[in-house]
Amino acid sequence: MSALLESYAGGAWFRASDEGTPLLDASTGEEVARISSTGLDLAGMVDHARTVGGPALRALTFHERAGLLKAVAKHLGADKEELYALSARTGATLRDSQVDIDGGIGTVFSYASKGTRELPNDTVVLDGATEQLGRTGVFLGQHLYTSRPGVAVQINAFNFPVWGMLEKLAPAFLAGLPTIVKPASQTAYLTEAVVRRIVDSGILPEGSLQLLSGSPAGLLDQLGAQDSVAFTGSAATGASLRQHPSVLHGGVQLGIEADSLNCSILGPDVSTDDPEFDLFVKGVVAEMTVKAGQKCTAIRRAIVPLAIADDVVAAISARLTKITVGDPNADGVRMGALASLGQRDEVRKAVQALISSADVVFGDPDAVEVVGADAERGAFMSPVLLRAHPGASEPHDIEAFGPVSTVLTYESLDEAIALAARGQGSLAGSLVTHDPQVARDVTLGLAPWHGRILVLDRDDAPESTGHGSPLPVLVHGGPGRAGGGEELGGIRGVLHHMQRTAIQASPDMLTAITGQWTKGAVQTVDEVHPFRKSLAELRIGDTIRTASRTITLDDIGHFAEFTGDTFYAHTDEKAAEANPLFGGIVAHGYLVVSIAAGLFVEPNPGPVLANFGVDHLRFLTPVKAEDTISVTLTVKQITPRNSATYGEVRWDAVVTNAEGAPVATYDVLTLVAKTLDN
Repeated sequence: MSALLESYAGGAWFRASDEGTPLLDASTGEEVARISSTGLDLAGMVDHARTVGGPALRALTFHERAGLLKAVAKHLGADKEELYALSARTGATLRDSQVDIDGGIGTVFSYASKGTRELPNDTVVLDGATEQLGRTGVFLGQHLYTSRPGVAVQINAFNFPVWGMLEKLAPAFLAGLPTIVKPASQTAYLTEAVVRRIVDSGILPEGSLQLLSGSPAGLLDQLGAQDSVAFTGSAATGASLRQHPSVLHGGVQLGIEADSLNCSILGPDVSTDDPEFDLFVKGVVAEMTVKAGQKCTAIRRAIVPLAIADDVVAAISARLTKITVGDPNADGVRMGALASLGQRDEVRKAVQALISSADVVFGDPDAVEVVGADAERGAFMSPVLLRAHPGASEPHDIEAFGPVSTVLTYESLDEAIALAARGQGSLAGSLVTHDPQVARDVTLGLAPWHGRILVLDRDDAPESTGHGSPLPVLVHGGPGRAGGGEELGGIRGVLHHMQRTAIQASPDMLTAITGQWTKGAVQTVDEVHPFRKSLAELRIGDTIRTASRTITLDDIGHFAEFTGDTFYAHTDEKAAEANPLFGGIVAHGYLVVSIAAGLFVEPNPGPVLANFGVDHLRFLTPVKAEDTISVTLTVKQITPRNSATYGEVRWDAVVTNAEGAPVATYDVLTLVAKTLDN
């Protein structure tokens, strides 16, 4: 008997008391492992996440969490051969395994990078600017995100046992939420191997990651209003989860990624001689055969112009003849097995339902020639291409979750869009066209029904990741039938796990709460120029109020000649007077900003290492010749870089004229040494 998979719960590996259910090699039918969660303390897992993992995570800043994610990604990427070997037992070819394993590791790297670059080195995130709630500015509002004191339960599908876990884990971890992973049983042995590597590394805080191998029955009963569930799987199971009392009445947040009848549309502008024709054909075949078509984003409906439908069918069929099916480890095999015999039976059943309104134009759902394996012991299946009869409804209702796609035809763009919409909501759609107007019309028609749309042509094809590849920087999810959930999307995926709250307070209280200086809060002016202070010495609210300088007509003329910016408002008195915005010669905005820098900069070498940018620059009032300006510069935000001897300082800059009216506002960004020794 094979080994029994274990769960990682409460800080220890747990083995069930029974023999468990066998899990079989998708290609050979041999037993790989057994699985059971009998006797597992689910309430204890949730409590461990809340009381041990959560506090440990929330004590870390976003940058510290990002650093741990990067370390995990490096650790998993160091030796993947064992994972590839296990992945082959799920029916995956090496290419399939790389999509799953390398794709998952890459997603963790992406979130680690974004966490460092786009989130503060703090535990709260500000959402938007402050809102003035009163007349004088002493009562303000600010939205911010904070971590929830709950647990993220992640119920994953069988087709991506590594990526599916890591793409959910990374944003939840960054958000400060401990995770309980529940993999689909069929391929859980691969997920368990990855979790073991992570746990054994000791990189993540204890309690931030737990694994449930086996049935999750009763787990949702333990969850409450601060907890969330992210589910990937069938629409039927998703519907059942929606009815759970913890979701209906207990406040548990539920995100669902379910069945999706994704489509790809070939534009009416494309002829058989265009490169877009080949791109479309290659895309359909790839989505049918990568992971044996077991992808939630795979192309189930190929929507093509009626006039060239025969050519499309012939071209797809010709390319499918080159796909060798068999043992993923055998030379030349392009497509492996489905995840299980049961899964193959489900796909065959779905194909039989589709055949009621379509013709099989390539492949045999019940027989396939197999290389290096027994076609009956393994869950092998031929790629199957169907062509729908006019008016067929089944392709829009039935998903064959395997190497199956159906060709549908249209005669107008409106008809193509309507066919796509009949899928009732999809994760991903694609349009292959080289016509900009077709691109706009179809994209806007598809957008309400899709979570992501690829517009593919000869120009972006060299860098395109293809129709079916979810990317960590773009949202993954879809409306309607696809579940209505949303994952990934860069930092959006992190904030999704956090609580947004509107705070109403005085400027000083908002500054204390947010860790960022708020307009109207106390400003501290002392004898030491802020540019002479290291990061360790600077404080939020440190301020310099500069001397003033008059901008002369000669200054404006010199700047115009020196830069070549001779716009009439700076050089033509008569034309400038005629402009109702200016009423005469005015200074260049960039001249104002340049002179402002000369007023506040401390010129000697010191802890300020560099200016690396300006944000939110606005010119509010024209500065005329002989106007006098001065600057108030205040430390707004301090962000140490964990991996460097310096950090970032954001300064609030307000340039005012002699009457005290602001003429320009912006944020100055500098790099400052952590200590004077640096």
